[in-house]
Amino acid sequence: MADTRIHAAGTGAILFDAGLGVQPEDNWFDPDHWHATGKLADRARGGRGSVVFIDTPAGQCALRHYHRGGMVAPILGDRYMWNGRERTRGFAEFRLLAELRALELPVPEPVAARYLRGGVHYTADLITRRIQHTRTLAECLHSGRLDAKLAARVGALIAGFHAAHVDHADLNAHNVLVAAEGLWLVDFDRGRIRRNRGDWQLGNLRRLRRSLLKLGACDHDEARLDRDIWTPLMRAYESATSS
Repeated sequence: MADTRIHAAGTGAILFDAGLGVQPEDNWFDPDHWHATGKLADRARGGRGSVVFIDTPAGQCALRHYHRGGMVAPILGDRYMWNGRERTRGFAEFRLLAELRALELPVPEPVAARYLRGGVHYTADLITRRIQHTRTLAECLHSGRLDAKLAARVGALIAGFHAAHVDHADLNAHNVLVAAEGLWLVDFDRGRIRRNRGDWQLGNLRRLRRSLLKLGACDHDEARLDRDIWTPLMRAYESATSS
């Protein structure tokens, strides 16, 4: 597990990896700071969260500001109800990523997390190491690179996480990264390691399937999706799960 430190920052606090060799400050979580210094690389495409890639003193990273989804998004936007420091979105995801990396699962390395508190609400941010030379599964779909072979790799990837009892709360095509040397899962907001049995694994898979259809896989033709992508994915998933 990562050696971590926490230090106060304005109206909140920053949790960070003590092995960085540098202490992250508030301006690390401000995209305008990186833009002004010429170290804002680019912005991620797709997904709900606001993600920018930054060149920090600790190396290239991804900075995500947490935003709400669903019906409350227009009302609360990026504000969450305060329920203790360790239950803030950034701190919780930082801790989970550190645990998953200790299990040698392919997830980003957590660098720093911050919350800023204002009364009963708070806002949150997370910085992780940037995974280089990747495309999202959604980008692979749109460029015609999502075939049966890649689908099988995705199925085996998900099986590895499920074997470790990892529940990804928002498994969609934007959160699967594809590189020549392997696949990764990102965005573990609200994710958890579950100790109990249940149907959460099927829930993960169904969410991914809905995502592919929504993004236009097989021209929204469910029969073609099942034949060309989903069947190879599930065969690889079931094979890896049973081995």
